[in-house]
Amino acid sequence: MKAETETAIPVSKNIYDVHRIREDFPILSKKVHDKDLVYLDNAATTQKPIYVIDKVNKYYTTMNANIHRGVHALSQEATEAFEGARIQIKQFINALGKNQVIFTRGTTEAINLVASSYGRKNIREGDEIIISHMEHHSNIVPWQLLCKEKNARLRVIPVNDDGELILEEFEKMVNQKTKFISVVYVSNSLGTINPVKRIVEYAHQFNIPVLVDAAQAVNHLKVDVQELDCDFLAFSGHKIYGPTGIGALYGKVELLESMSPYQGGGDMISKVTFEETTYNELPHKFEAGTPDIAGAIGLGAAIEYVNKVGIENIKEHEQSLLDYATRQIAEVPGLRIIGTAKEKTSVLSFVLENIHPHDIGTFLDFEGVAIRTGHHCTQPLMKRFNIPATSRASFGMYNTKEEVDVLVNGLKKIIEVFG
Repeated sequence: MKAETETAIPVSKNIYDVHRIREDFPILSKKVHDKDLVYLDNAATTQKPIYVIDKVNKYYTTMNANIHRGVHALSQEATEAFEGARIQIKQFINALGKNQVIFTRGTTEAINLVASSYGRKNIREGDEIIISHMEHHSNIVPWQLLCKEKNARLRVIPVNDDGELILEEFEKMVNQKTKFISVVYVSNSLGTINPVKRIVEYAHQFNIPVLVDAAQAVNHLKVDVQELDCDFLAFSGHKIYGPTGIGALYGKVELLESMSPYQGGGDMISKVTFEETTYNELPHKFEAGTPDIAGAIGLGAAIEYVNKVGIENIKEHEQSLLDYATRQIAEVPGLRIIGTAKEKTSVLSFVLENIHPHDIGTFLDFEGVAIRTGHHCTQPLMKRFNIPATSRASFGMYNTKEEVDVLVNGLKKIIEVFG
């Protein structure tokens, strides 16, 4: 195992050394069915650099203790590392204060937190909530539950055949009944980059708050909550090279302070009697119980790692891969790409004529290629395109054009076998 100090990434402004970066991800040297692993399932979860693994390991081996309440040295050290991670997230998304960053288990819990704490207080019978047709189930179901509870209406922004939101229809939907909008920044199924800044600007003309699901955005794009002016933003650690089971919710202070706690328990209180409880200040009001301390520290390390590589460098590299893969895959007979938006990032979803995606995924696995097949937790979107599922290759900072070639050659073999 490398020493922690050796994992800093020397990426110059002009040279993106993908092979040097790959050395930091131990799992990428793994063999699968005696083939070199080609990991193209990054939209599901990314692999972890040794820098992150070391940080998590360091917490458990040198400072394992609970946080915020202990007066002993280990607790102080763990608290400092935990809160340091919060500051790293705050700086990464350009929040005004660290009290705007709430640790959650991930994007799903963050959206549920807002739907529960903000929605139950502010949504009433007859109100309308707007989402889009390309949402992940985690940005559909919480709002469905809220609408059912409040007898409110869920409205859906349609998408065109390229997989882009039809903004003209969105603007027609917004009316005096609209009380909340929750929209995905980057589609996990299509790769479409949505114009969330424009959506926020339009919504704010009518004083409607907007939540941005940035689960598939933070590892590909520079996300600036002040520039977006979004009211809430959610993302998961494991999509951005960090641990699973940890994520973050950003919110504007005035909204967070107006909301009731999502859960009750230790650390979210300042005083408890049997008659009444006084809640802690932000962000602790929403962090009941012992959090995933190691996960938060690991997420902070992942952000530190991404910053060292440079999010703009990553974006440029992944765009190059996507362009290359799109050209190469067009040579595969009977293949149709699902999602051809003008603005998209490193997701390539496709169907092959007369071959089920699960057969494609299984065949490619024996070539060492890991892709995702299925509905990608976006069943309404699959229905929109009149398909049950797609095969999805999704790229990360460590993928190469040579790996794209392995994918394309594997697809051509599938045509020979199934054709």
